Amino acid sequence: EQIETFDRAVTALVAAYRAGGRLYIAGNGGSAADAQHLAAEFVSKLARDRGPLAAEALTTDSSILTAIGNDYGFDRVFERQVEALGRPGDLLLAISTSGSSPNVLKAAVKAREIGMQVVGFFGKKGGAILPHCGLAFLAPADDTPRVQEMHILAAHIICQLVEDAVAAA
Repeated sequence: EQIETFDRAVTALVAAYRAGGRLYIAGNGGSAADAQHLAAEFVSKLARDRGPLAAEALTTDSSILTAIGNDYGFDRVFERQVEALGRPGDLLLAISTSGSSPNVLKAAVKAREIGMQVVGFFGKKGGAILPHCGLAFLAPADDTPRVQEMHILAAHIICQLVEDAVAAA
């Protein structure tokens, strides 16, 4: 089942890139670091030389994060960025070990409202964000470090498959 999820996520991301779309990634704590790590892999490369792929971690601009947090609340720091940057056909990767982070949830809801695809990376229970995702990878663990380790493995697999598909085109 997870292999089918990977295949569908790769297909969605390749289609988004071929149509001029972008990948946005949201997460907190270790998942924020994973968001940055994955964005770097898409923009630079994972394993092979190819053109850059548009990807942005919504976790990196301290001025934007603190302005939104101050003006609207921390639970809206990703939602507001998705509203400003996201377009129909773009893709949001929502990363949350619990699957219930309020700010990631609001970003997923907003992304769906504006016609973005949403892929979720969660722990094995899924959480409140799961119903707002078209696709989700549920790491089969309850322990946060194990979930995060599986998330980065899944992200690398997806990036590798996207990279292979884009390079083959």
